Amino acid sequence: MSVGLMALLDDIAALAKVAAASLDDVAGMTAKAGTKAAGVVIDDAAVTPRYVTGFSAARELPIIGKIALGSLRNKLVFLLPAALALSLLAPQAIMPLLMLGGLYLCYEGAEKIYGLIFPHAAHAHEAEVEPISIDAQSFEDGKVAGAIRTDFILSAEIMTITLGTVPDAGLPTQALVLGVVGIAITVAVYGAVALIVKADDVGLMLARVSASSPIGVLSRLIGRVLVRGMPYFLKLLGILGTAAMVWVGGGIILHGFAGYGYGWLSHLLHDAGAAAAHILPAAGAVVSWLVEAAGAGVVGVAIGAATIPVASYCVAPLWRWIRTRLRRTSPA
Repeated sequence: MSVGLMALLDDIAALAKVAAASLDDVAGMTAKAGTKAAGVVIDDAAVTPRYVTGFSAARELPIIGKIALGSLRNKLVFLLPAALALSLLAPQAIMPLLMLGGLYLCYEGAEKIYGLIFPHAAHAHEAEVEPISIDAQSFEDGKVAGAIRTDFILSAEIMTITLGTVPDAGLPTQALVLGVVGIAITVAVYGAVALIVKADDVGLMLARVSASSPIGVLSRLIGRVLVRGMPYFLKLLGILGTAAMVWVGGGIILHGFAGYGYGWLSHLLHDAGAAAAHILPAAGAVVSWLVEAAGAGVVGVAIGAATIPVASYCVAPLWRWIRTRLRRTSPA
């Protein structure tokens, strides 16, 4: 009996070691995937704050909460199973879907730039694509839905990058890594967004602190800087978010074309980056990245600009027809 018990304990210890090693592998894969997806994560954090601008302070956190829940649903309910299914059944379909997502990002970014250059025409275009509602709740719901749609594209890119870091892992390990990365990135992104959009309220609170002590004086100074600086910071984030859309979207499309054997433009941008790095060797890696990112952004703007008339004259009429049909067939 004692020998059998010792053997059983040895087996349990061996299984525990295997389980611990598996958890270590999952943790390592998760960290690697999160690092590779860091660029898209930053883009996501830069894009989101613009969806809460124009709302009262009391609605900012609830709206962020709605978007965060929608982001989790995107990642865990839709994208995680879809990524696993595609990797098993149709891995060749992943790239075309990513390119469609990139096209949507290019369109969104180009539309924002178009709005800055031609504001009146942009308002007319937006009214064609999506009718404007004067109801406050409908306006908020539309903003949240738009943010979740944009998040879906960025989340798809994050999940695809994550899946690419564990191509040879078993299905349970892939699912676990995708789930951990999806949850961790969502918490990090929308936690940061919540801090950003509420920083002015924190600044107002600090600005009201009594100045009877050195700490109070410093608190009031920090508060005033936050209150006065956050509107400019949010505008800067909006610009960065728009730039991120066209940069990421253009990069996805370029990468997709390269995968299908049409990589001459990607190679051209890479060579331009290498040449710029050679000119400024002290900051070679940064300069090379900036040149390639700027090139991808230019491509993204060009592609997005080309999709604006398509959205106005093809997609918008089709969308209105579908909405009309749905209203007619829906029960009263």
